[in-house]
Amino acid sequence: MKKNTRINVLIALAYSLTLIGGMFMGYKFLKDQGYEFRRVTLHADNNTAKVDEILHIIKKNYVDDVNADSLNHLPIDSLLHKLDPHSAYLPPAAASELAENLGGNFDGIGIEYYILKDTLLVTDVIRDGPAYLAGIRQGDRILKIDTVYVSGKALPREQMVGKIKGKKGTVVKLTIMHPGTTDAVVFTVKRDRVKVSSVDASYMLSDDIGYVRISNFGAETDRDFIESVRTLKARGMKKLVLDLRDNGGGYLTAATGLANQILQENALIVYTEGKHEPRTDYIATGGGEFENGKLAVLINENTASASEILAGAVQDLKRGIIIGRRSFGKGLVQEQFPFGDGSALNLTIARYYTPSGRSIQKSYKDGYQVYQNEIDNRLADGEITGMKKKDSLKARGFSGGGILPDIYVKADTSGFNRFYATLSEKRVLPDFVYDVLAPRYTALFIEQNINGFNVSEADFKDFVRYVQNEGIAVDQKQLSASRPLIMSDLKVLLCKYYLGEAGYYKALNQDDPVIRQAMSSLQ
Repeated sequence: MKKNTRINVLIALAYSLTLIGGMFMGYKFLKDQGYEFRRVTLHADNNTAKVDEILHIIKKNYVDDVNADSLNHLPIDSLLHKLDPHSAYLPPAAASELAENLGGNFDGIGIEYYILKDTLLVTDVIRDGPAYLAGIRQGDRILKIDTVYVSGKALPREQMVGKIKGKKGTVVKLTIMHPGTTDAVVFTVKRDRVKVSSVDASYMLSDDIGYVRISNFGAETDRDFIESVRTLKARGMKKLVLDLRDNGGGYLTAATGLANQILQENALIVYTEGKHEPRTDYIATGGGEFENGKLAVLINENTASASEILAGAVQDLKRGIIIGRRSFGKGLVQEQFPFGDGSALNLTIARYYTPSGRSIQKSYKDGYQVYQNEIDNRLADGEITGMKKKDSLKARGFSGGGILPDIYVKADTSGFNRFYATLSEKRVLPDFVYDVLAPRYTALFIEQNINGFNVSEADFKDFVRYVQNEGIAVDQKQLSASRPLIMSDLKVLLCKYYLGEAGYYKALNQDDPVIRQAMSSLQ
């Protein structure tokens, strides 16, 4: 398993291992950056014609000078990787899911579910969504989708997702087993548009400090942010922690739209420029919901593109303080060129620059694979864990891409060892939470005691037995080292199960050194 930060492992557990029924997640890491969508659909009807059309588009639109003719003997993916790491060809399913993921609305029934022992367990239901209105609830187990039995069948993930998702107005029949019952019930659910906020969590950290976490910059992000800020201001918020950690980006216009809510009128937010694209300035309109008041923006190595635009503007304009670790370093703008078969080309057409003229894009001169492993290299050389002097990059006149934080906070990797990695790889933590731990608690208890309760000693002993029953050897020394992390993870995942995204981040943030630093800096 690759070494990683705690929050990345937890996100992998809570999201990547969770299947979404026509709702939340698309291709998590295809939320690429600064998208514009071409209105004219291209009609190449075979792969050879598609390559020819792609080469034509590159000649007319690519950000830099390039000899497109030298690429015509390569497969589509290879020729695009020769250009830059973010120009990409999306098959029809990926292109559709990317558009849905950033649009803030989905055709589906509004449930989140998890594969637990070859059974689909409903872990969340959107209130007032189609599934909720039909009577489906958290904890239900899906036995059959239409005429196909899915319980105990170990079907591939893609098949399970595809069977529940579908076009608005179509219906799906789900055979459900409610908790504590033995009789199956059939629900006929009509798919509809389901709105999902790009604000993961919004709550008060203290009497006057509010917290907003944004997962991506989609079509509705600025509206979601405005709604959250208004609610928090009504609760007494005077200062704001804006959490953009692990935000992979999204629409450029969404980032500038949110910047309008926190920057003064006429401030330059960002500008873009490319060989075929003249310089375009994005200027704040003023009159935003949080133009005044102290601001801290949290970033890390997975904060990319559209979120880097916002962080860079806040830093250059001295609007707030940037806290965390160096951001990803993605400063390329893509335009999407759709094909008639539903596939699409995302081609880099420009670079974006912060108000002071900084290009955030890190180097990709050593090729696609080296670029893909760059974050791992930061970990290996001590940048992420703080073994490298935190000011050493600035001292050397660093120009390696990304936003350098004003205050550096190292990643806490204590408890990460081979045993913990095995638990993560085999999904044992969420399995135990959904299979054993959740029935022992209630949503009311979790909500009332989220700041005080911890997983009990009896729960932990049962977890160890659960691990052994899964055939995993328990190294007592490594178990002891990982115990605090495991206990915390179990609580966080339990809070997510009962309280959703808000509960997940409330629990996760309680012992987060970046949050502590932000609160201290805003005093």
